[in-house]
Amino acid sequence: MRPRTLDEVIGQAHLLGPGKPLRVAFERGQPHSMILWGPPGVGKTTLARLLAQIAGAEFIVISAVLGGVKDIRDAVERAQAARAAGRRSIVFVDEVHRFNKAQQDAFLPHVESGLFTFVGATTENPSFEVNSALLSRATVHVLQPLAPADLARLLERARAVLGAPPLTDAARERLVAYADGDARRLLNAYENLVRSAGAVDVLDDAALETALGEMLRRYDKGGEQFYDTISALHKAVRGSDPDAALYWLVRMLDGGVDPRYVARRVLRMASEDIGLADPRALRLALDAAEVYERLGSPEGELALAQAVVYLAVAPKSNAVYRAWNEARAFVKRDGTRPVPLRLRNAPTALMKDLDYGRGYRYAHDEAGGFAAGERYLPDDLPDVTFYEPVPRGLELRIGERLAELRAANARAAAAAGGRDAHPGSQG
Repeated sequence: MRPRTLDEVIGQAHLLGPGKPLRVAFERGQPHSMILWGPPGVGKTTLARLLAQIAGAEFIVISAVLGGVKDIRDAVERAQAARAAGRRSIVFVDEVHRFNKAQQDAFLPHVESGLFTFVGATTENPSFEVNSALLSRATVHVLQPLAPADLARLLERARAVLGAPPLTDAARERLVAYADGDARRLLNAYENLVRSAGAVDVLDDAALETALGEMLRRYDKGGEQFYDTISALHKAVRGSDPDAALYWLVRMLDGGVDPRYVARRVLRMASEDIGLADPRALRLALDAAEVYERLGSPEGELALAQAVVYLAVAPKSNAVYRAWNEARAFVKRDGTRPVPLRLRNAPTALMKDLDYGRGYRYAHDEAGGFAAGERYLPDDLPDVTFYEPVPRGLELRIGERLAELRAANARAAAAAGGRDAHPGSQG
């Protein structure tokens, strides 16, 4: 089922459509070093093979999961032999993020010299998993999960190859939903379905249930209404209903959702909906994520349940969330204001001569550890307030403390004749 020509490739129109970057590279037969970044089963290996085939290049494959420095050395020797025979080479490194820094660095001189074209495939973000030196010598192409229409086309192609009976519309939709954008998963599931169904006139839901059974139910994201379910979990936590939160948590886990995804969403809830009303919530959510990483399923799922219940009953505040959004929006529409000289660091004599840091009041040397009347915004920016704590949980005390500090600032301003010592503080 692997495509043998570029026209047989299904999906990735944003890269392979007319005039698109990879299409141009294929048509010119001029491969460039690249990183193919995308989820499993979307054609990364296929594209690398086709590139080598169209360019007439030696195709050298290294698996970063199983390979090491010896494999890299062997690949270099094969590329040198190919060059001696007048052929170019493409070295394809599958799961390149699995190689450490030293192993990735081993490719650099050969990519630089043009001995071979480097093509790496990864499911992880190259910005974090691929060395910057290697990344700077390669173009990153982002591959997308296959759309349902693309998967349906792939099914029809597979049906013709296998000579299998047709699928009902409902069975096709469920099989496509099960694949979740992964062509490999789709083809494996379809082959199992055809083999287990035997001699039948049509492949329907019943045949699908028999072939895939529990796996189909657990991964049928369309049937489980994946995004609606996580929304319901988030809203139950926000609404302080631990029973409903547990119900939706179980629904998600039973529906085959990766518990790590749930852990990430729980961390978001702790920041967005509990915030500083109970700072322990974020730590508890982090602990739950770490416990799951150590124990896995099913033992680690209990830690996620513990975090969800705690978040549901904790006092709620979105004050930091609102303040963060307001500050981002403000900075986006505001100009770039200079940092006041008194707030600038002065690590050199020249900077000190230019008055960097002059007049700064060190808060720890002031009464109560607070420099009343000091101002930390740009001088030409009127006072702004982003963070307003709610009268719940710890933020009740935070609000009281802020009120004390603001009153001290007001008294300092009054003592200075009703104005701050620094310009721009009115407003």
